[in-house]
Amino acid sequence: MSVVITQVFNGFSLGSILLFVAIGLAITFGLMGVINMAHGELIMAGAYMTYVVQQIFAKYAPQALEYYFFVAIPAAFFVSAFLGWGLEQLLIRHLYHRPLDSLLATWGVSLILQQIARTFFGAPNVAVLPPGWLDGGVRVAGMVFPYKRLFILAFVILSIFALYVYLTKTPAGRRIRAVTLNRDMASCLGISTRKVDAYAFAIGSGFAGLAGCALTLLGPIGPTIGTYYIVDAFMVVILGGIGKLIGTVLGAFGIGLVSTLMEYSTSATIAKVIMFALIVAFLQWKPSGLVSMKTRSLD
Repeated sequence: MSVVITQVFNGFSLGSILLFVAIGLAITFGLMGVINMAHGELIMAGAYMTYVVQQIFAKYAPQALEYYFFVAIPAAFFVSAFLGWGLEQLLIRHLYHRPLDSLLATWGVSLILQQIARTFFGAPNVAVLPPGWLDGGVRVAGMVFPYKRLFILAFVILSIFALYVYLTKTPAGRRIRAVTLNRDMASCLGISTRKVDAYAFAIGSGFAGLAGCALTLLGPIGPTIGTYYIVDAFMVVILGGIGKLIGTVLGAFGIGLVSTLMEYSTSATIAKVIMFALIVAFLQWKPSGLVSMKTRSLD
């Protein structure tokens, strides 16, 4: 029984990481239809920002080093959001409705950002020291649930709740939903779709930064950390259903649980191959994903 509970916990832990990585992409790709291949590098930017904040605390405020993560979280969000906003203003907005061009252009941007990271931080991975209060874990009936994984799970839940409140309870969030449901009608009603695109892209990029911040708790970071997750992020968004936040949540935790259970009986590589095959088969049966969007524009 303990093995099953441990595997389910590991599945939720993997799902929470996938959800964090995919949630920003769910906004830029799912809501705006932009194939942003530089999304992984926005994750990398958040991870390196966490590293920079840790170094600043270690040098100028070592007595407060245990609390650097609380400064790193907003720093990672705003730096990645600013990069995403700049990317949308300078490049993406000229490539709307040109998916192949935006794919190639953002892929080029991802290579540039990786090289910039290598120039400033070096090619080898760097280690980010987690706060001491995240060492250890909760022991229940002989099982150990690491504090780091529990913290990431709680961090993801709070972030999703904040995003839900923003999209449903604030005027800016409602404008994003209106543009998503029917861009032409929203424009006719006086909503500036260009402004909505800009800050929606910035918010999606900011969530990528939060994902990078969380990933520093799991191991060293490097210039290519984002490329390890970009395929999984697209997989989660497509499986969940394009344009639906709840679909992204279900897709992330579904993939996390199934992958972990298969890895227990096979290997990580075989489990990923089987997972890809299952998703392809599922999309053949239901191309719109787990949760489909119904709008007049789609009708």
